[in-house]
Amino acid sequence: MAPPHAPPHGDNDQSRRSVFLGRLPLGERRFLADALRTETVGGTLLLAAAIVALLLANTGASSVYEDVKNFHFGPEALHLHLSVADWAKDGLLTLFFFVAGIELKRELVAGELRDPRAAALPIVSAMCGMAVPALVYLAFAAGGGGDLRGWAIPMATDIAFALGVLAVLGTGLPSALRAFLLTLAVVDDLGAIVIIAVFYSAGISFGALAGAVAGLVLFWLLHHRGVRGWYVYIPLALVVWALMHASGVHATVAGVAMGLLLRCTPRPGEEPGTSPAAHIEHLVRPLSAGLAVPVFALFAAGVAVSDGALTDVFTQPETLGVVLGLLAGKTLGVFGGAWATVRFTKAELNRELGWADVLAIAALSGIGFTVSLLISELAFTQDAVLGDEAKAAVLIGSLLAAVFAGIVLKLRARKYRSLVEAEDRDEDGDGIPDVYEEDNPQFHLRMAALYEAKAAEHRRLAEVATRHDVTDDGPA
Repeated sequence: MAPPHAPPHGDNDQSRRSVFLGRLPLGERRFLADALRTETVGGTLLLAAAIVALLLANTGASSVYEDVKNFHFGPEALHLHLSVADWAKDGLLTLFFFVAGIELKRELVAGELRDPRAAALPIVSAMCGMAVPALVYLAFAAGGGGDLRGWAIPMATDIAFALGVLAVLGTGLPSALRAFLLTLAVVDDLGAIVIIAVFYSAGISFGALAGAVAGLVLFWLLHHRGVRGWYVYIPLALVVWALMHASGVHATVAGVAMGLLLRCTPRPGEEPGTSPAAHIEHLVRPLSAGLAVPVFALFAAGVAVSDGALTDVFTQPETLGVVLGLLAGKTLGVFGGAWATVRFTKAELNRELGWADVLAIAALSGIGFTVSLLISELAFTQDAVLGDEAKAAVLIGSLLAAVFAGIVLKLRARKYRSLVEAEDRDEDGDGIPDVYEEDNPQFHLRMAALYEAKAAEHRRLAEVATRHDVTDDGPA
């Protein structure tokens, strides 16, 4: 198979164009596969939690569900007398944003975002994928006299939910497309946390905020001086989180900040892939994907859905803006951003893929479950009915985006299957896919020896078959 990064015929080194969705380095591909494997399991649990929440909220168990959801506990003096739903939203979801902070730091230091030229395209795509849905929402809300505070609801991509949809569909993606989807989600998460911190924080207590910042500085100093021990960092992280919560800034900002402060590059003497960030992410990611996010979904996605409520989703300006923002805004934004960047820069699309593949990823990015539900609660805190309707719109918009993405992915399934098989093929059995060894003379020598051994075996079998044919006189 020709290398995906090969330049077009006639290009020289001076005019070589960068490749969009080109082959990932082997180390990046392995890290991506490990990370997304956990997210896929988490996405499946997330789907299950959302279904259970809807069943609980729309059956005879709804009263019990609401009682559990609204049960308050915690110390009032520390501003932590919260409901179970708030503990899931402000507490457990901090783990999700902590992992997002680590992902972002790693992408900036060693991943797709470390090279400005390579990072430009996914960043532009992600930014367009945030701006266009917000504009779609504002257009419908303003045009219909609706509430403008929900403009950020359709902006974020839920990587776990998207991967859960892929798992249900049984569709594998080539590594370049998976990396593009992950990068979009990472940039979306950064945009979401900035928006939450700037636009959805109220009544800032600068004393508590200064204490949280001081705690983060201490966290950084201890970490970069090599101090180890969970008994140091977990209590410190809880203090930082509590101070951030008391400050009025959303508590999940503390998770992102601590994730960004972790060291992602190994020091001399440390083996590759053993940085503190990599080690901690390996421990925390299963808790985030398998516990924190599904529990949050269990208490956030439980909205009462009736025929009238479904009708309202498609008639009210706010909810219609959310649905079309996720379904059309994200798709058009991500796809249009990628196309415009390739069109007006020296980038070119990988010749093994097509714009239909970019469209599939753009449609998947419209699955905006976790962060969209969170922003729905933050945007409409004073209007619980509208908040629940916005949540229903998030569920419906994400479902429609998943259906549309599934149709496009199924149409490309055969192509993806052949690409994934080519990426995974390891005929010489050395643990390195063959596509990464095409320029290695030793690989070709090993393959030559393997084929010569197979040829010798087939010659031997031919001789055996010939002797049997000569000696066989047929039936008596």
